[in-house]
Amino acid sequence: MNPQLAQPALETAPVVRISGLRKAFDGRPVLDDVSLDVRPAAIVSILGQSGGGKSTLLRCVNLLERPDRGTIELAGEPIFQGDRPVRTDLAGLRQRVGMVFQRFHLFPHLTAVENIVLAQLKAARIAEDEAIATAVRLLRRVGLAHRALAFPDQMSGGEQQRVAIARALALQPAVLLFDEPTSALDPESTGEVLRVMRALADDGMTMMIVTHEVAFAREISDEVVFLDRGRIIEQGPPREVIDRPRQERTRAFLSSFGQR
Repeated sequence: MNPQLAQPALETAPVVRISGLRKAFDGRPVLDDVSLDVRPAAIVSILGQSGGGKSTLLRCVNLLERPDRGTIELAGEPIFQGDRPVRTDLAGLRQRVGMVFQRFHLFPHLTAVENIVLAQLKAARIAEDEAIATAVRLLRRVGLAHRALAFPDQMSGGEQQRVAIARALALQPAVLLFDEPTSALDPESTGEVLRVMRALADDGMTMMIVTHEVAFAREISDEVVFLDRGRIIEQGPPREVIDRPRQERTRAFLSSFGQR
């Protein structure tokens, strides 16, 4: 659990506030009246079976997916309200709401450091020398200073994912979204990425994490959300949702992972 989430932080306004969010694909509800607050420096892990709406929820937060209805606020500012976006500067929004995907999405023709520099030049209009210094600092932070000049096809999956994390951090987001960041990785690479995420938690980074790593979610989270068929059916501290779930559906899911 994030050690920097002290009691006073619980009384501050949420970094992300989601209210009554709905989204359907081809008439099939994927998100059904979802409401969730994410407090500053909090780590919120979202669990649930594949197809339950977890990734869609994350993609709605930075408007990669447009909700059908609901309200999304970022640091008190509405970005989606009713049935339409309020925030039209999507590039600016995605600087503040960083996203780390399952499949890294690095540019294959650029080195690790160039991938991080390009994000700053294009999205934040940062001067090149400053962008390079930031990229080198962040590669050191994720343990990859020695791989700065490597291309993606020369790196392991875990290394590529750590570069993707550094790229997201370079834009100084208010919240960082992780969409199953270890699902494409082998166990060793998974461990490398989880160590970086633990360090981010220790530094007080606000994070929303979609994951199947239940043990990791128990260890790192301030709050765990269980999403099933587009609805939040259980949420609370890990000791409640993971260790003593109230809902039979949650118990069945956790049993499938050998967590009970």
